[in-house]
Amino acid sequence: MEGLQATAPEPFAAADKQFHLVASSLAKLVETARRELGRDQEAVKASLATASNILQSEIERCSGASGSKRGGLAAWQISRVRAYIDSNLHHTIHIRDLSTIARRSPAHFSRKFKLAVGDSPHAYVVRRRLERASLLMITGAASLSEIALSAGVSDKAHLCRLFRRAFGQSPASWRRERGTPGEVILRTGRDENIRQG
Repeated sequence: MEGLQATAPEPFAAADKQFHLVASSLAKLVETARRELGRDQEAVKASLATASNILQSEIERCSGASGSKRGGLAAWQISRVRAYIDSNLHHTIHIRDLSTIARRSPAHFSRKFKLAVGDSPHAYVVRRRLERASLLMITGAASLSEIALSAGVSDKAHLCRLFRRAFGQSPASWRRERGTPGEVILRTGRDENIRQG
């Protein structure tokens, strides 16, 4: 009986250890983003993107979605495809490139990706581009045209159409509602230049 009691908590201890490891990693990444917010926007973006990927992977692991989901892709395939997409949002992303990464034919990959992730590859890429654009709008003062190009959207008009479809409002009004730290810095900088000149 004592032997059973000694071994029973091990799965819980392993799960608890895993949780603390993930929580610690996320806390460090968020702290780095907070600390660098006013200084290094690229470090902030990288920290938040990594934290987001870790959190998504952990959610999938806990829900049992990280394995091959009833004929879907394996966890390593999903992970590599997501990493490729996130690293190449500013470029054109073709199904043939994604299918090569997953080592599947394009048609087979598209079906299995939708099974595993819940979105078609195209819908997933569009969603990630809108998430990137949203992050850029909140953390910087770049114009919507620059943000569109950085997020891999062909131009400002296309970004506006996608954004309105997804969020029900234009990117400019969405950005105004949240306020942009960069706008405050630019206005302050202009005011100082005017006072000095």
